[in-house]
Amino acid sequence: MIKTDIIIIGAGPAGLTAAIYALRAGFKAIVFDKGFYGGQVAVTSEVENYPAIEKITGPDFSINLYNQAVTQGAQVRFEEVQRVVLQEKNKRVFTSKEEYQAKTIIIANGAQRRKLKCKGERQLTGKGVSYCATCDGAFFKQKEVAVVGGGNTALEDALFLSNLCSRVYLVHRRDRFRGEKKLARSVMDQNNITILYHSEVEEILGEESVTAVTIRNNQEQTRQTVPLSAVFVAIGLEPDNRLFSDVLPVDQSGYLVAGENCQTNIPGVYVAGDSRTKILRQIITAAADGAVAAVQAGNYINWEGEEDSVQPEPQK
Repeated sequence: MIKTDIIIIGAGPAGLTAAIYALRAGFKAIVFDKGFYGGQVAVTSEVENYPAIEKITGPDFSINLYNQAVTQGAQVRFEEVQRVVLQEKNKRVFTSKEEYQAKTIIIANGAQRRKLKCKGERQLTGKGVSYCATCDGAFFKQKEVAVVGGGNTALEDALFLSNLCSRVYLVHRRDRFRGEKKLARSVMDQNNITILYHSEVEEILGEESVTAVTIRNNQEQTRQTVPLSAVFVAIGLEPDNRLFSDVLPVDQSGYLVAGENCQTNIPGVYVAGDSRTKILRQIITAAADGAVAAVQAGNYINWEGEEDSVQPEPQK
């Protein structure tokens, strides 16, 4: 068994920021992630809305954040967390390799890309169906592709792919975009982006790879088959909190219930970033959560065992 002060589950902006704040406060912290560091920002083409950074690629932002945390002394371990014990005084985490114990836990496991759940999607994932334009766009240079969605991620993906692909179809089920107006204008100004409003992907076609999609117009109830080589899905995020939902409350969408103080109903357990209930899920709000959760975890450790004590509010 390996012991530490704070265990952080997730190496995205929330988790790595929490590690930086915890370490600067003098605590030991271990960060777990089953895949890669950076979370969703690592597969984002460009970041233009983070204060003091005018423009940076998602991968570069992730590398900088990871290096900053590691330089401070964070132990980042790429091990999948398989089981947690949260209700005991000393929290325990079991990974695929080891058992760990900590005084507090910060859950910052983020959220995952939502699936279309249409015919052909599962069979052709990795064969032309992708959830990361930044990762896979280069495989489809000078080919025709589709992006599905209407938020910032879909707009950014369409713009990114328009620099690589001969034609990008942007499939959106509504008549207007949910993303930023600046991004929407840029998409509309791009000559090789064709916007299909009131449209939904009904089926993805192909045997060994994607060859076409069937698109239904939900206003006119018509269908068309569009030949193309790839479908990039960008229809939002959904949490995967099954590991914690037996002991921590979740809302109707599956997000862990916690307020702006990031506290859960179990003392010493905090939630930060996209996996918790909140009105805005952005890099800046994830980083803010990480800072708050780390300070709260530090206060809990410092005040643990003090009878009739009240934990101090986090300093501004």
